[in-house]
Amino acid sequence: MSFKALGLDPNILTAIEEAGYTEPTPIQAAAIPVVIAGGDVIGIAQTGTGKTAAFTLPILTRLTSNPVPRDQRRRTRVLVLAPTRELVAQIEENVMAYARHLPLKIAKIYGGVGEKPQKDALRAGSDIVIACPGRLLDLMEQRCADFSQLEYLVLDEADRMLDMGFLPDIRRVINQLPKKRQTLMFSATLSKEIETLTHEFQRAPKVVQIGKRANPAETVTQLVYEVHKHLKMSLLSHLLKDEKMQMVLVFSRTKHGADKIAKKLESTGVKCATLHANRSQNQRLRALDDFKTGTVRVLVATDIAARGIDVDGISHVVNFDFPHIVEDYVHRIGRTGRAQAIGDAISFVSPDELPDVRKLERFINRGLVRKKAEGFDYNAAPQPFSDERPERREQRSQQPRRPQGGGGRPGGGGGQGGGRPGGFGGRPSGQGGGRPGGQGSQGGGGRQGGERRPAAGAGPRPQAQAPQQDTSPAGARGLWKRLTGR
Repeated sequence: MSFKALGLDPNILTAIEEAGYTEPTPIQAAAIPVVIAGGDVIGIAQTGTGKTAAFTLPILTRLTSNPVPRDQRRRTRVLVLAPTRELVAQIEENVMAYARHLPLKIAKIYGGVGEKPQKDALRAGSDIVIACPGRLLDLMEQRCADFSQLEYLVLDEADRMLDMGFLPDIRRVINQLPKKRQTLMFSATLSKEIETLTHEFQRAPKVVQIGKRANPAETVTQLVYEVHKHLKMSLLSHLLKDEKMQMVLVFSRTKHGADKIAKKLESTGVKCATLHANRSQNQRLRALDDFKTGTVRVLVATDIAARGIDVDGISHVVNFDFPHIVEDYVHRIGRTGRAQAIGDAISFVSPDELPDVRKLERFINRGLVRKKAEGFDYNAAPQPFSDERPERREQRSQQPRRPQGGGGRPGGGGGQGGGRPGGFGGRPSGQGGGRPGGQGSQGGGGRQGGERRPAAGAGPRPQAQAPQQDTSPAGARGLWKRLTGR
């Protein structure tokens, strides 16, 4: 089947051809006619099968078939909600490519950047708004958006948005939208529990499902390397010696872990970038751009990158930490083998992660291939890792070390701890000078007569006695005379 047979607008067909696409994917072929017909749709397909085009192309066709009159004020007609900033940017990139020959304005709304350009875009009445729910809701509460003429609502990666806790924000956004609209939901997975929530947002939706739910793409070769946790970093460095691993996406379970992996790889000469929630928006965009252009060979990311990152040419996905959730595994490895391309998914599995592997194998009803890396020592002892750069460590090693227990501050009192100026004793590590009059300084290390501090268990320490006041009548009279001069 060709795109022309799907009833798309000629200008859109030209843009598709210029983008290098020749025929639709199964989800596109199944969903596009239903969307053009005007019905609500729930689209379920594996990651990397072209779901973005499955809703973008038919919506653009419907917009061109029903243009806004020239004398009418421009207002937003399409709203696309997505869970992450990266996915919003990716959808906008695709929409702009397909709508390059159409007179449409497109705006993207997400957090982490300044609000003013986004406010201006909303007030100007962009035809298509692609947004994260949180930032959009903030701007809607500031009366920056007008959705009174909205015709199409799309929830992309719908299950992920609901899983991430966006449901309250989504409800608040949708409650302010026109009831009469076409609502589309697309995702790689859609559990039955979440599917029941679609009845809140859709009217008699048609389910378009390609393949088994949450099933990994068949074009991805999946391999498991069973290795002790302390050897994962060494194994990754060993595998990256293979020149076939040209463009590698490494997944870490934590943000700190991602930074640690990247620093270690950088110390071995592998150019890396990191992508996780602690990075600013500009840093995240720069990391993706460097990865796309080949400036860096490895992108180390948390699961924030597992959804919606459409980067052509990823040769390998490495699960440095095996995910606990089956759907996360599916989305991770779906970053390679996209659009019928071939890719490899490698998982490092330590003994405590084997139950998660078995759970995945039961779910997909087949086992994953185990593999051993040639020339790698699986019995090696753990290597210490420091975040310091090699040149800094070398500089520190050349500095003279201070002797243990010595080198006290200059001062009068003798002993190993050294005395403070004025005769204060050093810290308790040896003999030290006492205060004038033979009294030892409790914090300064010097005891009366230069004795050491009693060892633990040597009996109760003597309590320091406070100076006694003279309460005799003579003492009181003398004080009174000194104070009053009488």
